Amino acid sequence: MNPGGSRGEGPAGDRDSGGIVLEKLCKSYQGRAVLSDFSCVFPKGEVSGIMAPSGRGKTTLLRILMGLERPDSGSVRGLCGMRMSAVFQEDRLCPFLDAEANIRLVRPDLPSDMLRDALKELGLDKEKGKAAEKLSGGMRRRTALLRALLAEWDILFLDEPFKGLDEGTKRDAIAFTKRMVSLRTVLFVTHDEREIAEMGCRCVRL
Repeated sequence: MNPGGSRGEGPAGDRDSGGIVLEKLCKSYQGRAVLSDFSCVFPKGEVSGIMAPSGRGKTTLLRILMGLERPDSGSVRGLCGMRMSAVFQEDRLCPFLDAEANIRLVRPDLPSDMLRDALKELGLDKEKGKAAEKLSGGMRRRTALLRALLAEWDILFLDEPFKGLDEGTKRDAIAFTKRMVSLRTVLFVTHDEREIAEMGCRCVRL
């Protein structure tokens, strides 16, 4: 993925190796501003939570950083050469494949015992062979989360990754995610203050 806008790659990007630097990002849709002169530094090697009311640009910000949208103006530095993985608001699974096969699409080389243990930890092992379209919403969400976590990445984008999970399942998913992303670069969008607290991350408010 190749983030839009001016990224200051090369010497300027190299000077920002300690973080992802956003300067005065602006984005509007049909004349309505969702990002207006937004500046921030997201440290590398940390989880950064992002919160804002609905419609205030959280998903748009992630899409800009992933290269799926271009800002109207502003710059992004520090992403050059980073491998990206993401959980979108939609699960984006292949509907006719089971959880394991969906994950194998991004990690065909993953050792079978590692995948088996991860599926079990998120409670997905009991539905082996069941197509994603036949899984419950919570199981599809956990499959999408696990696929993103097990991909090879340098930066992970999580857009409300725990939505639709019951409280017990959410706690388990958060604990698993927190362990998997320790000392790695993650941008994590949520509406829930408790998720920020359980992930133990800093919070940026748009």
